[in-house]
Amino acid sequence: MSGFQIRLIETPEEMRLVEQLQRDVWPGSETDVVPLHMLITAAHNGGLVLGAFTDEKLVGFVFGIPGIENTPDGPRPKHCSHMMGIHPGYRDGGAGFALKRAQWQMVRHQGLDHVTWTYDPLLSRNAYLNIAKLGAVCTTYRRSEYGDMRDGLNVGLPSDRFQVDWWLNTRRVERRLSRRSRPPLTLDHYRSADANLLAARPNQESAPRPPEEIPALSGTLLLIEIPADFPALKNSDLSLGRDWRFYAREVFEEAFASGYFVTDFVRGEGRSFYVLTHGESTL
Repeated sequence: MSGFQIRLIETPEEMRLVEQLQRDVWPGSETDVVPLHMLITAAHNGGLVLGAFTDEKLVGFVFGIPGIENTPDGPRPKHCSHMMGIHPGYRDGGAGFALKRAQWQMVRHQGLDHVTWTYDPLLSRNAYLNIAKLGAVCTTYRRSEYGDMRDGLNVGLPSDRFQVDWWLNTRRVERRLSRRSRPPLTLDHYRSADANLLAARPNQESAPRPPEEIPALSGTLLLIEIPADFPALKNSDLSLGRDWRFYAREVFEEAFASGYFVTDFVRGEGRSFYVLTHGESTL
C-alpha cells in the first residue's frame, strides 16, 4: 500500500487546500473550481471529501455526494463520486488508489453498495486505475457530458465521458481492493483467449491513428485500442485528437448497444487496450 495518509476533510481551512489543488490539476478555468462553500455543504450533508497527505501536504483528493438512480424497482440511493485530482508531481504514486479504497470503505459504512463517476475514456492512466485496479465496469457512454470545457486538459474537444459502475460488495471489487489483489492480466492473456482485436493504425512518423472503419463486433471478448498517451497526442495534433474522440464515441456506443461491457484494461508493449466482454454472465 502507499505511504499516503488518507483522512476526511471537513474544515474550511482544509477545503481551501482542495480549492487550490483543483487549480493545480485543472489549470486555466477558475469557474470550474468547486468552491469551499459547496464542498463544506456536501461534507455536512452525507457527501465525502477525502484527502491524501504526505508530510501534511495535500497531494490528492476525492469528492462525492449522495445521489439517486432510477431502477425498474423504483428510485435507489447511490454515491456519485464527482471529482478526483492528484497533484501532477505525485501521479502514479498510489494516491489515487488509496483515496478510492478509503472511499470504498466510507461509502459501504453509509450502507450504500453502488458508486458511479465519469471520466474521459481516452485517458489510459484513468482507465487503468478505474477499470483494472478498482474493478469498475462500464456500459454507458455520455456525449459532451459537461458541454464545452475551458480548462487546460479539456479545451478543444467534446467532453465525452464513460460513466462507470462500481459495485462495492461484489467479489470482483473486493478482490481488487484486498491486500492480496489479483495479478493483472496482460495483452498476451487476451490474445491467447482469441479476443477480437480492434487495433490502431500504426504510423512511424507520428502518433497512432484510429481505424478507418469499425468492423462488425463479434465474439465473447473485444480488445479496443486507445492512444497510450492521449494528452500528449492531443497537444501535438488537436485534429488527430478529435479523430480519436469521434472514433471512440462510435465504437463504444456500438459495442454497448450490442451487449458488451468494459470489464478490464491492459497496458503493454507501449500500447493500451480496453477489454470488453459480452453479456452480464461474464461479470
